[in-house]
Amino acid sequence: MAENPSHLALGDLAARQLANATKTPPQMLGITPRWLVHLLPWVPVEAGIYRLNRVKDESQVLTACSQPEDERDLPETFVNYDETPREYYLSAVTTVVDIHSRVSDLYSSPYNQVTEQLRLAIETIKERQEAELLYNPDYGLLNNIAPGQRISTLTGAPTPDDLDELITLVWKEPAFFLAHPKAIAAFGREATRRGVPPPTINMFGSPFLTWRGIPLVPTNKLQIQDGKTQILLLRTGESRRGVVGLYQPGLPGEYGMGLSVKFMGINRKAITSYLISLYCSLAVLVEDAVAVLENVEVGKYHDYKHEYRK
Repeated sequence: MAENPSHLALGDLAARQLANATKTPPQMLGITPRWLVHLLPWVPVEAGIYRLNRVKDESQVLTACSQPEDERDLPETFVNYDETPREYYLSAVTTVVDIHSRVSDLYSSPYNQVTEQLRLAIETIKERQEAELLYNPDYGLLNNIAPGQRISTLTGAPTPDDLDELITLVWKEPAFFLAHPKAIAAFGREATRRGVPPPTINMFGSPFLTWRGIPLVPTNKLQIQDGKTQILLLRTGESRRGVVGLYQPGLPGEYGMGLSVKFMGINRKAITSYLISLYCSLAVLVEDAVAVLENVEVGKYHDYKHEYRK
């Protein structure tokens, strides 16, 4: 028996072959707001060197409060400088992006393959930059905190008392706390349990918990190991004798602050190569510009590479 043509219709699967799909650019899970990079003041560095001059012994600077008839007894003094100041050198985060010319020629609509490859590589380098600002063995924040600026939690979980202790160490115009999102969540639970839920403010269109008016800024670059992490408090800016980021302006192939993209040529196999370099460093101008709360218990979760472990 023949099929009734009136009961037949074009199916979805076949119809989709004639339709154009709306495409997104490539999405990457590891991209974050990188708040530390955004909130740090960045100082341009000439020739890649930043010399941090400090007063040698400020206790030797003599002063007196005297009456006019005692002027002959006024102390004479001067301010001495450290003869061997620390010098910071910019370090580079680099990678080489290879793209076959056939791919860029044939498959660059609606998205340019070269542009997307460079964009994603640059995002990855910037994520690594934020981790280096914390953990670099030379200039990383966690490796340049003075012993007297390190404290441990009183109970394991971060409490209002712990953050108050951090404020006593960085009390001169503190800018922001820096913590893993799970540490911020743990603090929020502890503060709420004590009847003092932390207020929320909006910065850059995003909500942030605060304590004593100081925002708690999240970053997943602060690692969680064996269920423990750190919370930092920073003062920032050269004028405030705080923490500053360092970068090199005017780079050849400049693509952003301290970022350079250079075309390296096409080899005999038709592979096009681009060198991406990001030059940066970080300086703590005086010791009390940063303090850290250690042994903050949040549970066994992940480090900045999203490698979950128990």
